[in-house]
Amino acid sequence: MVCLRKRARKFARPCSYKRLDKENDQPQTTQIPSDARQLVSFLFYRVDPAWRRLPSAARKKQGNELLSIINASSKRLMVLTYSMAGLKADVDFMVWRVGRTLEELLEMAEAIQQTAMGGYLTTPYTYLSMTKRSTYVDKLDPDHQDRRRFITPAKSKYLFVYPFVKTRAWYAIPFEERQTIMDEHIRIGNKYPSVRLHTTYSFGLDDQEFIVAFETDKPQDFLDLVMELRESKGSAYTLRDTPIFSCVAKPFADILKGLGA
Repeated sequence: MVCLRKRARKFARPCSYKRLDKENDQPQTTQIPSDARQLVSFLFYRVDPAWRRLPSAARKKQGNELLSIINASSKRLMVLTYSMAGLKADVDFMVWRVGRTLEELLEMAEAIQQTAMGGYLTTPYTYLSMTKRSTYVDKLDPDHQDRRRFITPAKSKYLFVYPFVKTRAWYAIPFEERQTIMDEHIRIGNKYPSVRLHTTYSFGLDDQEFIVAFETDKPQDFLDLVMELRESKGSAYTLRDTPIFSCVAKPFADILKGLGA
């Protein structure tokens, strides 16, 4: 399913930024490099049941400490939080992060571990990936190449995430044939405009080849999309596309309340 590419209607192009020239104090525009990419991380957390047995005041204090880390990190990274309580047996919440360097992602994770509540958190799943230009051409959306390099979340109610690996046979197919198969995926994807896809690449960075994340306000459309893609020619070249995570967007303060903080 990673081959799917749908049109992102609300995409905002990456902005250039301005700096002052030291000699004449005139603003100079610096464009984002054409090869710029982003690092993408999905952190899935489980809360030890022992934490819920702590006194209410302790849970509230620890929750506020963790919330301050999330808020501080949001000033340097794109940080979106999702509840998964009761939706996946071994996950309570997920943090979707996008940054420029591995060090930025590492610092946030370390800060979370150093909190009091961090002692009660485990990460049963973590996925690391990177944005890049697509190998294939989306004939229905010629500008998609530049959009692939930058995550622009729709901030929909729901996010569906899973790792993706293709068979080695896929890479042995001539490029022209792969492009034809991709064209079918693209046509199917455009039938579901309520679903926005984010495809990121993990080759050499993590165990999977891709991470795909679908944003939508209509889970039924996502289900129908997946069913239709199963019947496409490209589906035969899927080696693995599990586990699948269904995530509900929530401010982290609300997630903590749901957990008992």
